Amino acid sequence: MTERIDTTRVVEEARAATGLDDFGEDSWQEGLERLADSLASEAALTELGVQIAQGELTMYLANRLGIMEYRRQHPEIAGIDVTPPIVIVGQGRTGTTILHDLLAQDPANRVPLTWEVDRPCPPPETATYDSDPRIDEVDAITGGVELLIPGFLAMHPMGARLPQECVRMTVSDFRSIMFPTQYRVPSYGHWIVNEADMAPAYRWHRIYLQHLQARHPASRWVLKSPAHIWCLADLLHEYPNALLVQTHRDPVRVISSLSSLVALLRRISSDDSTIPVAAAEFADYVIDGLDRSVTAREDGTVDPARVVDVQFAEFMADPFATIRVIYERLGLELDAGAETRMRNFLAANPADQHGTHRYTFADTELDAAELRDRSKRYTDYFAVPSEPL
Repeated sequence: MTERIDTTRVVEEARAATGLDDFGEDSWQEGLERLADSLASEAALTELGVQIAQGELTMYLANRLGIMEYRRQHPEIAGIDVTPPIVIVGQGRTGTTILHDLLAQDPANRVPLTWEVDRPCPPPETATYDSDPRIDEVDAITGGVELLIPGFLAMHPMGARLPQECVRMTVSDFRSIMFPTQYRVPSYGHWIVNEADMAPAYRWHRIYLQHLQARHPASRWVLKSPAHIWCLADLLHEYPNALLVQTHRDPVRVISSLSSLVALLRRISSDDSTIPVAAAEFADYVIDGLDRSVTAREDGTVDPARVVDVQFAEFMADPFATIRVIYERLGLELDAGAETRMRNFLAANPADQHGTHRYTFADTELDAAELRDRSKRYTDYFAVPSEPL
């Protein structure tokens, strides 16, 4: 057991760093305390891991303070609409990252980039959006990840100018699946997936997007996160006109690939991180989330007319055929210039540019037949084919 991070000190340091004290809605407090408990009792953090966690928690609160202060100074931001976003809601390791990257190449789409999500204050400006000094600052940090955990970029490309997931925004409400991905915190993870009221996280999500577009307007946001699959009702309550894209892949392959990624990521802060432990934890999360996506279709939470289903194998075989279907189904136009930019991005960023993500299902020590049986409701409903192991 690790000494518990002093959350009072974290709050005080965030206030001291910013000179501010208005955190807005107090919903962040419960998640912070639960996370601190779980980090101390379950995460087996190294000394470096404790430093990393404490620094990140402070940064997330400092970002929250800065966003709220800018909003206080510019109250008109609250009246700026977040246009019906396109939200990619597929599970991790189903092609969501490359799909998000490609859609980002269309100038009509605005994606939250890593640098502006991690360093949101002050909000980005159109005139300096491509030259803001925060870009180099964030690139220096993300470049260090590969030094600490060699091989990570082969699994998940990172960069200041690459699109970022919504989980990096909801961390400052401390209701985010990012934490169970980064640290072994199963008690916190259980709370997030099964018990937490996620409505405050989506209210904060909207505030974050309003902040990011305050001085660099967005004509159409394109967002993505596997976390949305567990709380589609909360997502659609905040964005009732959202257009959804759900990517589908054999859950056994998803669990195998995701477990390898999570185990490697956790090693940055703990010497006690294994694939079987990550697999046992995330198998439950993944299958539960996929079941909820079926329920959301059956009970009408998700309107079939406002969602496009994408099979992983078909997308990887011909990304642009899939993208054209997405645009057509959502009533959007993919012009030739946007498609050219997408093709150029794909050519400049081959899947193996940082090496190949190698993993085997045997590493998970799980029973494939049992997982396939548990996820049958989902695979039957969406006609998801099994893949060789």
